[in-house]
Amino acid sequence: MSSTSSASAAPAVPAASVFKDPPGGRKAVLVWSIGVAVYFVAVIFRTSLGVAGLEAADRFHVNASALSTFSLLQLLVYAGMQIPVGLMVDRLGTKKVLTLGAVLFTAGQIGFALSPSYGMALAARALLGCGDAMTFISVLRLGTRWFPARRGPLMAQLAGLVGMAGNLISTLVLAPVLHGVGWVPAFAGSAVAGLVVLVPLVLFLRDHPEGHEPAPHEATGAGGFVRRQIADSWKEPGTKLGLWVHFTTQFPAMVFLLLWGMPFLVEAQGLSRTTAGGLLTLVVASNMALGLVYGQIVGRRQSSRIPLALGTVALTALLWGSVLAYPGDHAPMWLLIALCLVLGTCGPASMIGFDFARPANPAERQGTASGITNMGGFIASMTTLLVVGLLLDATGDNYRIAFSSVFVLELLGIAQILRLRGRALARERERVGGAGAGGGAQVPPVALPSQSVPPPAPVPAATAVAAAGAGTPVGTPADPRPAR
Repeated sequence: MSSTSSASAAPAVPAASVFKDPPGGRKAVLVWSIGVAVYFVAVIFRTSLGVAGLEAADRFHVNASALSTFSLLQLLVYAGMQIPVGLMVDRLGTKKVLTLGAVLFTAGQIGFALSPSYGMALAARALLGCGDAMTFISVLRLGTRWFPARRGPLMAQLAGLVGMAGNLISTLVLAPVLHGVGWVPAFAGSAVAGLVVLVPLVLFLRDHPEGHEPAPHEATGAGGFVRRQIADSWKEPGTKLGLWVHFTTQFPAMVFLLLWGMPFLVEAQGLSRTTAGGLLTLVVASNMALGLVYGQIVGRRQSSRIPLALGTVALTALLWGSVLAYPGDHAPMWLLIALCLVLGTCGPASMIGFDFARPANPAERQGTASGITNMGGFIASMTTLLVVGLLLDATGDNYRIAFSSVFVLELLGIAQILRLRGRALARERERVGGAGAGGGAQVPPVALPSQSVPPPAPVPAATAVAAAGAGTPVGTPADPRPAR
C-alpha cells in the first residue's frame, strides 16, 4: 500500500455540523438497550460455529481447509460490509439498518440449522455475516444520538462488553444444548432469539429523540460521494497507519478464538475439551478486563499509542514462539495460561488503530475512515485462518509449522507501522496545531449526527470499545477437526 500520497488539509467543521446535546435519561437507556440486545444476539450467532466445529466437520464431511472456509467467508463478508454499512446508517438511519441486520442474521442462523449440504451452509453463514456487520455500527450511532457527548464513550464501552458476553453464552449455553439435543434443534432453537429481539426493535426503537433530528443530506450522486469519501480518507497517513495497527494487533487472538485455538490445545497440547474451553474463556475475560486498562493509558497519554501497539505485538510473538518452540511434546500449563492472557491484549491493542484514523480525518469522513481501519484486522484474520488450515492439511497436522504463519503477518505489519508512523504523527501534530491556532483542520469534540463512530477526541474508553467488540467477531470454539 502506498504511503507517498500527500494529505490535503481537511476543512474546518462547519457550524451547521454542531448539534444540540441529546438529553439521555430513561428513554434513552431503553432505546439503547434494544439496540444492544440485537448486537448481543448477533454475537451469539456469529460465534455459534466455534462451539460446533467438530459437529460441522462430521455433518458436512469436510476437512480442516474446507471447515476454515466457514469462518473465512464470514469474515470476508463482515469486512467487506464495513464501509457500506457506515454509509447506509448515515443515509437510511439506525432503525432501518438494524432491522435489516436482524432479519438477515436470523435467516442465516435458521439456514445454517437446516442446510443439508456444505455449499448451502456456506451461503447461510455469509448471510449471517452480512446481517451481523450491520449491528455494532448501528449501536454506536444510537449512543451518539441518544446520550450526551460525555456519555458516548461509556455507552460504546458498555455495548462492546455486552457483545463480548455473547461469546460466553455460545460456550456456556449453546454448546451444552448442541451436545444434548443435536444440530437442527440447537441452531434452529437459537434462531428464536433473533425473532424475540426483532419485536421491540420494530415497535419501540427510534433513531433519535424528538427535537434532535439530523440535518438533511445534501443532494449528491451516490457513486461520486462514495469514491470521494474513500479516496480522501485513504490519502491520510493516519488512516493507513490505523489500518496497519489494526491489521497487526488483532488477528492472533481472533484466529485462536474463532477456529483454531481449541484444535491446537486439544490435539497439539493434549488437553481435555473442558480445560481447553477454560483457557479460551480466559482469553475473552482478559480481553474484557485489559480493554479498560488500554483505554485509560491511551486516553491519558497519546504518545503511548505506538509503543503500546508494538509492545503488544512483540509480547504476543514472544509467547507464541515460546509455546511453539517448547522442547517437550506439550507446553506446560503455566505457559499456556500466559499465552491466553497475552492474547487478551490483542483486541484492546487493535483499537489503537482508530485513535490514529480519527484525528486524521474531519467529521464527515469519520465513518469511512473507521471502516477502512476496521478492515485491517479482518484481512489479516482471513489470511491466517486459510493459511493455517492449508498448512495443517499439507503437513499432516503439524501445528508448529501452521501457526508459524502468524509471525509472517506480524513482521509485515510491524514494517508498515514503522514506515508510516513518522508521517502520520507529523500530520496529526499539524492538524492539532492548526486547529488550536484557528486555522487548518479541526477535530470536533463530539460526533456529528451522520457519524456512526465514537467521538474523535481521545478519551479513556476509546480504546476499550473494540476490546469488547467493535464489530470484532471472536468466539470460544470447539474442536473443528474430525476425531481420530
